[in-house]
Amino acid sequence: MNGVPVTLPPHAALRNQLLAALPRDEWLRWLPELEPVKLPLGEVLYESGGKTPYVYFPTNAIVSLLYVLEDGASAEIAVVGFEGVVGISIFMGGGSTPSRAVVQSAGSGFRLRADVVKEEFARSGPVMHLMLRYTQALITQMAQTAVCNRHHSLDQQLCRWLLLSLDRLQGNQLVMTQELIANMLGVRREGVTEAALKLQKSALISYSRGHISVLDRPGLEARTCECYAVVKREYDRLLPGTTAT
Repeated sequence: MNGVPVTLPPHAALRNQLLAALPRDEWLRWLPELEPVKLPLGEVLYESGGKTPYVYFPTNAIVSLLYVLEDGASAEIAVVGFEGVVGISIFMGGGSTPSRAVVQSAGSGFRLRADVVKEEFARSGPVMHLMLRYTQALITQMAQTAVCNRHHSLDQQLCRWLLLSLDRLQGNQLVMTQELIANMLGVRREGVTEAALKLQKSALISYSRGHISVLDRPGLEARTCECYAVVKREYDRLLPGTTAT
């Protein structure tokens, strides 16, 4: 649990857009504290109600934030990839959260101790403002996911989910079983199978043995609901791409 230590060059941390957006002084101060970790598929970074000693900055992995009900059923409320950070409760002051963080697409990233993050946040400088803007974007994603799941078709939800996931990875492929997608969306596997077949017949995606390739991204964007565009605009507005070097 909490990631597996691995060897990565320090500059690999700049593949995470939040870390790359740090001003140079903050970046140099953080660099010795960043620990590279492997993020295997299914790894639980923190449980509902639990505390984590780290925040995580994925570089080529996707982490799902899931809300888990008492009967064990769950649904995804947000996804985090190389654009963000996992563990906002640490610097927002809550200490814990009712959601669970699970690695949805395997890869790697960097983690930072909670005490370091709290100290940086307490400086009320560039780090605090960057993290608050990211949190606003994440809240927008959560709110839009709730609206989408209530008012839009499963086809549209699947398109939104595929596009959001792809935005958080390099390339146009996802390794994802239909059962896992169903668990993320909180629907039956048969519904995901039917929706995926429709997208495949329309030549928008290719799906085989858990591998999803997007063949026509503009077509996928045209087929989804407005929820995807709302979330993307907010991330683009609040988190402009800059570099620490």
